[in-house]
Amino acid sequence: MAARATASGTISFGLVSIPVKLYSASRSRAVRFNMLDPKHHARVKQQYVSAATGEKLERSDLVKGYEYARDQYVVFTEDELKALEAKSDRTIEIEAFVPIAEVDPLFYEKSNLLGPDKGGQKAYKLLCEAMKRAGMVAIGRFATRGRQQLVLVRPVDDGLVLHGLFYADEVQSFDDIEFGDPVDLKSGELELAEQLIAQLARKSFDPERYEDGYRQAVLAAVERKVAGEEVVAAAPEQEREQIVDLVAALKQSLSARRGAKKTAAKARPKRKMAKVEPEASGKAKGGRKKASRKKAASK
Repeated sequence: MAARATASGTISFGLVSIPVKLYSASRSRAVRFNMLDPKHHARVKQQYVSAATGEKLERSDLVKGYEYARDQYVVFTEDELKALEAKSDRTIEIEAFVPIAEVDPLFYEKSNLLGPDKGGQKAYKLLCEAMKRAGMVAIGRFATRGRQQLVLVRPVDDGLVLHGLFYADEVQSFDDIEFGDPVDLKSGELELAEQLIAQLARKSFDPERYEDGYRQAVLAAVERKVAGEEVVAAAPEQEREQIVDLVAALKQSLSARRGAKKTAAKARPKRKMAKVEPEASGKAKGGRKKASRKKAASK
């Protein structure tokens, strides 16, 4: 089944305009629960209650306010907010090209796949291939829903991906993080840590190796409950011991990994050696005759 576009837009690249369609790049499969009335197992409704009077209000009666000081608000009408919105022409205006390594993943907000719209296939392909050759990604702004969204466009396989980016003042740094007293690392500790990293290292990230164990457990429990079976709670996992000796913990981790590898190697079935059949007698004789001819020629 073909993916359904969620929106359309235009990439503005110099004097070139590329019509594109936006598609969701991912979908959450997280298990979601509903809040229910415990007696009738019916959904409950959310109500809006004034903190000042306790009066129940309808959503249509509410107004929007910005808290500029504790419990102090300035109120805006819908028309006032509309006047402040940016022009939403759904244009992705490219402003610069930078190496992908220069953009910290901390700035990534959300992702969409971009597909070419009618008439834009060649220009779309041109931009994609040009960025691949240059080793660059595009930084720009996407005017949508009344705001200027900072975005990154990058080539992936044969297509383009649009990443929403946080602005600089939206990203936290380590300046406000407490690291405690300075620590010194010994060379032996670093070597052990590097060995452990080498044991766990893989050439690439394979997302198929990982599954959401919690989601699978919940869905299995749902099936049992629907079938009228009792769900038995699993025994709680033992808490990990707090690290006291870092070197000892690293050595223990390395030893455990080596043991796991040996166990896995023993579990693999041994390969059977291929049985080599002796050559046919006719072939062997033919081989000897050729050899004797060579000797005669040399004489």
